[in-house]
Amino acid sequence: MADWQSLDPEAVREAEKYDNPIPSRELILMRLDERGAPATREQLIEEFGLTTEEQLEALRRRLRAMERDGQLVYTRRGAYAPVDKLDLIRGRVSGHRDGFGFLIPEDGSDDLFLSPAQMRLVFDGDRVLARVAGFDRRGRREGAIAEILERAHEVLVGRFFEENGIGRVVADNPKIQQEVLVAPGKQAGAKHGQFVQVRIEQWPSNFRQAQGEVTEVLGDYMAPGMEIQVALHSYGIPHVWPEAVEQEAAKLSPEVAERDKQKRVDLRHLPFVTIDGEDARDFDDAVYAEPAEGGGWTLYVAIADVSFYVKVGSALDEEAAKRGNSVYFPEQVVPMLPEVLSNGLCSLNPQVDRLAMVCIVDLSAAGKMTGYRFCEAVIHSHARLTYTKVSQLLEQPKSAEAAQLRSQLPQVTPHLEELYRLFKVLLKERTVRGAIDFETQETRIVFGADRKIVEIRPTERNDAHKLIEECMLCANVATAAFLQEHEIPALYRVHDSPPAEKLEKLKGFLGELGLTLYRGKGDPTPKDYLRLLDAVRDRPDFHLIQTVMLRSLSQAVYSPENVGHFGLNYEAYTHFTSPIRRYPDLLVHRAIRGLIRSRRQSEHVVRVGAAAVPKARIYPYDEERLAQLGEDCSMTERRADEATRDVVNWLKCEYMRDRVGETFPGVITAVTGFGIFVELTDIYVEGLVHVTGLPADYYHFDPMHHRLAGERSGRIFRLGDSVQVRVARVDLDERKIDFELVAEAAAQRPRGEPAVSAEKPVRARKGKSPAKAVAPAPVKPERPKATKPVSEPEKPARKKIRDLDDEPAFDWPDPEPEALPRKRKVAPGTQPERPAILGHRKAREPQVELPEEVPARRRSSEKPALLSRRVVGKVQVLSAAELEVQVAAEVGKSRAVKKALLDEAKGKGKRASSKAKDKDSGKAGKSKSGKAKRGAGKSKAKS
Repeated sequence: MADWQSLDPEAVREAEKYDNPIPSRELILMRLDERGAPATREQLIEEFGLTTEEQLEALRRRLRAMERDGQLVYTRRGAYAPVDKLDLIRGRVSGHRDGFGFLIPEDGSDDLFLSPAQMRLVFDGDRVLARVAGFDRRGRREGAIAEILERAHEVLVGRFFEENGIGRVVADNPKIQQEVLVAPGKQAGAKHGQFVQVRIEQWPSNFRQAQGEVTEVLGDYMAPGMEIQVALHSYGIPHVWPEAVEQEAAKLSPEVAERDKQKRVDLRHLPFVTIDGEDARDFDDAVYAEPAEGGGWTLYVAIADVSFYVKVGSALDEEAAKRGNSVYFPEQVVPMLPEVLSNGLCSLNPQVDRLAMVCIVDLSAAGKMTGYRFCEAVIHSHARLTYTKVSQLLEQPKSAEAAQLRSQLPQVTPHLEELYRLFKVLLKERTVRGAIDFETQETRIVFGADRKIVEIRPTERNDAHKLIEECMLCANVATAAFLQEHEIPALYRVHDSPPAEKLEKLKGFLGELGLTLYRGKGDPTPKDYLRLLDAVRDRPDFHLIQTVMLRSLSQAVYSPENVGHFGLNYEAYTHFTSPIRRYPDLLVHRAIRGLIRSRRQSEHVVRVGAAAVPKARIYPYDEERLAQLGEDCSMTERRADEATRDVVNWLKCEYMRDRVGETFPGVITAVTGFGIFVELTDIYVEGLVHVTGLPADYYHFDPMHHRLAGERSGRIFRLGDSVQVRVARVDLDERKIDFELVAEAAAQRPRGEPAVSAEKPVRARKGKSPAKAVAPAPVKPERPKATKPVSEPEKPARKKIRDLDDEPAFDWPDPEPEALPRKRKVAPGTQPERPAILGHRKAREPQVELPEEVPARRRSSEKPALLSRRVVGKVQVLSAAELEVQVAAEVGKSRAVKKALLDEAKGKGKRASSKAKDKDSGKAGKSKSGKAKRGAGKSKAKS
């Protein structure tokens, strides 16, 4: 194969890079595949016809590099073979802010740890093939990346910094630690410290950083609204309408055409009303209820007929599928559909005709669904009401506000009161059914001038909210029954039962409190959850128990495979009520329309001469396509939640920057091995009290019971405890807030509770420890420091603000005790290296040195009175006085050791000199020979 250059697919690239090119990696892999057997380096040299010393050495280095990168394996017989793809693990990379990462296998097997060297090749979210490169001392797998299948980020968002004409972009995503270099001429006029979007032009490798070009300058640091711009670009949320979408939207008239109202059920005579928040702009549902003749009620739920305007395969449809859902930021919405639809034609505005898909539900006097029908209709909303006004009418019927609403809308208020009677029956039926009802608190950020946060206010959930919720549940359940009855493949909203691992943790936690979730064998039911919540609702630790129960549940997703909805305790459930802002609802509307517009007979549809339409034009989806759409919609839903949470955390940090040093009451919302997370009671902001800020003690972390227990004092910090904290630091870049404990809120040992768990101390495993003293995991290489503006705060490493529903996460496993830094051996005649700080460790000498383990942010702290380190699953916190005593003792020890070593060295020297005179030359020669051999061996090993 002397003419290998004609067969090499990358011959041009190799010729550009090297004066004397050799076969590319691609050609080597192709050749080994063709051989069907491993080949030695000599065989490859012969087959490729390489002759010069340069080529031979270059091939040797290339083969070694391919082995290092996981493309080849070196067999015991000295041959190279391609890595067997069957032995490779396919998965997605999850980065960590400290430079290392994990491979999350697609087959659900255990994660692979990826070292910082491996993470230099990839970004968070990339899909790769990796092989098991080894195991750590605990038997856990470590991975080596063999092939990158898919890049998750073509563009990144971050801050631009410039030094000596060379720009670099530090990604806003903390899981991406690689910086992107930007050459002069590709910086788009970005200024130092601004937020930019950079397109990756050259991916990182073992020998070079990623390189890119700035494509957009988002704006200055701390500019009003910058948090939303950063979130939109960081999470890849589409927010600019393509030209084709704008062209289609421009063709739509602002009002419903008369021809479009034909051949629809006319329900304009019914007094439908919309009930939404004060700041709502799109109204996609309207309700009306009337008593039935034989008892019970007939409930009408009218939903905007989005599927009539958004045709399958249109530009509007493709963009809606891409967005998946609307994203609701504080004071700003990124809609799934253009405003001409979301706020116009498809918004059920008052006093105008609108097209709607109506679900008519028959309910018994006990609130049981006895029948349902669907129809394409035209309706006329009689009023746009708010939750506050309706609540005043229904819950305070004798108030002045209620009287005013009755006088303004005499034709509507009687039907609202009828809806309220129906709601009370539905609420009782919900309890009988056994739906889980958690009490959670949502907040609203109130802005003033220049988007300055005025306050963070809790939102109230009144009976008007619950009334609309129950009406929507009825419509969604009827829709799911309709789809099942007619065997139409569709997307269901499924919520699986709790995972076994989480269930075991919950049972262990409840067992310590003397509580039982359920008795007998099998899995728990929603009624078991509801029964326990009702039993503990009046207990002082109710919120603690509720939080742990909530975290035991799985996450709801969209899927064509119906497994029921555990939380709501429905055998079948789907989303029908919000096609303006959720793409799955639009798909369900198309499924219903497909049956209405067909010739298929059904008692569950109402037709008024509508012409039959081929199914392919309305609902061309099969199971496989729906499964993919379900995954996409679940992903966009999570993406919107994460982006919104990130923006809220940014705004909360901005709000707390002016409150550093102030003291607030709070509640512990999470307990980890490196500290406790506390939510401030009055303003609903969460931050971290690091373990170094707790009273001096050894602390055992008990993940089963969500607590840190002090060994000596018996202090216990547990989920749900009340504490007093002071705002210590706020890091806007990392979206983190640090608190300091002001008063010890955790009591001494509760009665009947041991001071220290009898279990072996548990160490955090995959946490995001803000201080590396707790988790001395692999540390990323130090990044070059940017020159920051004077007004910009320093950026300490702390944990990101967590949402209440997040699972506590833990750092990559702490090393075994043997892996802690050991005291260096001291050569005779030299002074031992003196540690900066020495911590006490019971029954273990010598002392462990701590300089590498002291958290970076604590070294520069204004109050370095407390320092900590992890010792075999414990954390010791020493006061300044204790440290002073121990350091003095250690200094004395060091001096004594030094003197003893010097004396011993002098004694050995005298004995050695006297014995040397008695040695004969043969022994001396033998000694020299032995030294020479050892020296040669060392030299060989070094080379």
